[in-house]
Amino acid sequence: MTGVPIVGFVGIGNMGWPMAASLVRAGYAVQVADNRRVQADNFVQQVGGFAAESLGALAAACDVVITMLPTSANVAEVVADGGDTLLAGLKPGSLVIDMTSGQPTVTRALAEKVAAAGSVMIDAPVSGGVSRAKTGELAIMVGGDADAIARARPVLSAIGTSILPCGGVGAGQAMKALNNLVSGGGFLIAIEALLIGQKFGLDPGVMTDVLNVSTGMNNATQKKLRQFVLSRGFDSGFSLDLMVKDLSIATGIGKEIGVPAPFAALCREMWASAASALGPGQDHTAVAKLSEMLAGFELGAE
Repeated sequence: MTGVPIVGFVGIGNMGWPMAASLVRAGYAVQVADNRRVQADNFVQQVGGFAAESLGALAAACDVVITMLPTSANVAEVVADGGDTLLAGLKPGSLVIDMTSGQPTVTRALAEKVAAAGSVMIDAPVSGGVSRAKTGELAIMVGGDADAIARARPVLSAIGTSILPCGGVGAGQAMKALNNLVSGGGFLIAIEALLIGQKFGLDPGVMTDVLNVSTGMNNATQKKLRQFVLSRGFDSGFSLDLMVKDLSIATGIGKEIGVPAPFAALCREMWASAASALGPGQDHTAVAKLSEMLAGFELGAE
């Protein structure tokens, strides 16, 4: 691969759209694909690039192929043998970057399949949400061969400001899941603290301000409580179902390697219970509604 690589981007969703847009802004020739063809066409009309006719055609035209899909099962579908998949056109020496928050064991198996086709695959899930995806300031956790990561770094640097090698293939996804476990636990405890405080007589907005200049500060207090919970907007752009998926990956890793993690298990069950109680299609910040249901009142309500 010489010169500026042609980049293919598979998955133009809430996160994929702004990430692919960052690549266009950085001057890369970008080909996009999505299972909703209208989504790819809209991206080309509004941002730029080219909508590939098929996954095979995208792979044949590109030096670097990025996948940004909901689950590892979706990635496995686009890297399957036979039919219209990336493997149908993947050129030897290509670099596949899976930016899905996926399952490390599945990704390792897919990396072996890509290697058998003469190319290399790394994983590079992201943290920062839609807001940082729009500004190209994501944190990117990378797993894979050091040389492959070095090849990927210029492309990834157009999407994020922190490129964080974590180990071999799958290590980035393991780190991402564990990061979301910490984030999910911090969010739940912050909500419960606000509920206790409000019942006591404290104003939840004042509590949030105090937490943000004290040792209780975390990502939820800084970027979620006022913005999405106290506002009752619940519209951060990251779904509750995907958060449960990430927490399930994190706790599953613990089970596989025999590490007791009772608080992590409880955290995952709380998020899963919220998803079950609230139904599909909820924003992840709506998990606060489960704690409100248990308390019998809403934050900010008279």
